[in-house]
Amino acid sequence: MRPGPAADMVDWRPFSLPRRCLAMPQPAFSLDQLRIVLIGTSHPGNIGAVCRAMKNMGLGDLALVAPRCEIQTSDSIARASGADALLIGASRHETLDAAVADATLVVGASARSRTLPWPMITPRALGESLPAELADPQGRVALVFGREDSGLTNAELQHCHHHVHIPTDPDFSSLNLAAAVQVVAYECRLAWLAAAEPTEAGSEAAPFGIDWDHPPASHDDLERYFAHLERVLTDTGFHDPQRPRQLMARLRRLYLRARPDTQEISILRGILSAVEKRIAGR
Repeated sequence: MRPGPAADMVDWRPFSLPRRCLAMPQPAFSLDQLRIVLIGTSHPGNIGAVCRAMKNMGLGDLALVAPRCEIQTSDSIARASGADALLIGASRHETLDAAVADATLVVGASARSRTLPWPMITPRALGESLPAELADPQGRVALVFGREDSGLTNAELQHCHHHVHIPTDPDFSSLNLAAAVQVVAYECRLAWLAAAEPTEAGSEAAPFGIDWDHPPASHDDLERYFAHLERVLTDTGFHDPQRPRQLMARLRRLYLRARPDTQEISILRGILSAVEKRIAGR
């Protein structure tokens, strides 16, 4: 059948898309870039329950720091409810620094206000920050949870860039360990799912709103810098370890809030080395 006049007039040339349109879905950050860190856990059942919460949300990296109980017991296996592989594969460490050495962002769970204010975020805000934080495949975020009875110490919290607080009812705010992990892991998963959806072309997804020239300094990089800084400040007489007056805690807060990259840390350490040479030559 011969097409009619209207069909003959159809323009089959490719048409132009509007300048602002939905971009094709980009690969989301990987949930493998997230690590759950438990410090000083005292009950094996709680570790098993955390494994179940993690597997529910697709997380698979668990680190245990100085646990105060046996890890693989009938109770922990029962509470894991099929997440035994996480229980068996959990890494063990003596210190928090060892567990988060490669992390580019460390976030500690805290229910208490502290004498020294620290950047505080909600689980929702944490999740929303992940696409930018983990845009670099080498990025790692460590989510740190403390002891069932006392949480994280002030010293441990001062090793974290941010503190995450779950806004529970103040009249009944206590959460068990697995419930806290579940809430935070859920928000991370929501962010991961949202990151795979189409977005407006031209939207930025980087920690500072633009592609950065060097990756963020790792926890290990920062700890070496802080040790170097304290040593130089002590040698110059500026810092008295016997009367610290929260100097190093405040400097930690300053640098962790600034989020220095690897090149910036190299520059700062170079400055410290130059100071050391000048001191040695005087």
